[in-house]
Amino acid sequence: MTPLLLEVDGVSKHFGGVAAVDDASFGVTEGVITALIGPNGAGKTTMFNLISGFMRPDCGTIRFAGRRIDGARGDVVARAGLVRAFQTARVLTRMSVLENMLLAAKDQPGERLGMNLIAPRRVARRESEVHARALELLDLVRLRHLADDYAGTLSGGQRKLLELGRALMVAPRMILLDEPMAGVAPVLAQQLLDHIQQLRQRHGATVCVIEHDMDVVMSISDRVIVMDEGRVIAEGPPDAIQRDERVIEAYLGRQGHADESQRGRPA
Repeated sequence: MTPLLLEVDGVSKHFGGVAAVDDASFGVTEGVITALIGPNGAGKTTMFNLISGFMRPDCGTIRFAGRRIDGARGDVVARAGLVRAFQTARVLTRMSVLENMLLAAKDQPGERLGMNLIAPRRVARRESEVHARALELLDLVRLRHLADDYAGTLSGGQRKLLELGRALMVAPRMILLDEPMAGVAPVLAQQLLDHIQQLRQRHGATVCVIEHDMDVVMSISDRVIVMDEGRVIAEGPPDAIQRDERVIEAYLGRQGHADESQRGRPA
C-alpha cells in the first residue's frame, strides 16, 4: 500500500467564533495528484495555510513524511520538502526572471561569507549547479526566453508559471497549488495543466491543488477531497465524487442560496 505523505487529523481553526476549518481529517498519498474542492468559504485556503505553516491550528495534528508540522513556521515546512504556490503569484517584480529562480534555491554556500573564503571552489561549483538548474526549470515552464526580463513585466499567467518554477527549485516532495488556473488565459492554463502532470511524471512530486473548475479537477486528479463549511464531507476517485450526493448537495445548495440572494436585485 502506498504510504500517506501528508496526514491531517482532527484539525480546526476558528476566527472570532467562526469555524473556518472544523475537525477536518484526510490524507494525501505520495506520488498522486489530489484536488481539494468545495464551495466558496468551505475552508480550503485556510487548510492550505495551516498545512504550509502560515497559520497555526487551534487543535489537531498535521504530519508530513511522518513528522509533525502543525505549528511549525513556513520556512521550516518548506525545508522539510512541502512548498506552497499562492493563488496570486508572489514574485520579485524588480528582479529578473532568472534572479527570481536563483533566489529560490536552497543550500547555497555562497550566502555565507565564511564559505567564500574557506571553500571558494565549492561555492563556485554550487552556484554553477544552481544556475544550470534554474535554466532547466525555466525551459520546463517555457520562460527561458524571458530569463533576463524583469518579473514585473510578466503577465499573470506567466507569473504563475514562474512561481511554479521557483517552487521546483527547492526539489520539493509535495507542492500545494492554490487555484493555479484562476485568471489565466486558456493557452497558459493548458501549459499549467501540462506542468502539473509533469511534476509527478518527471519529478515524482506529490501535488495537492485547490481548483474550482470541475473539468480541470476531473482531468488531472487521481483523488478528490471535498470540503464544505470547514469539514471534509467526501473523498475518493474523481468519478465517484461526481456521483456523491453529499457533494452534489453542497454545490447545488450553495448555488441555490446564491440565486435566492440575487432575486429582487436590479440587474
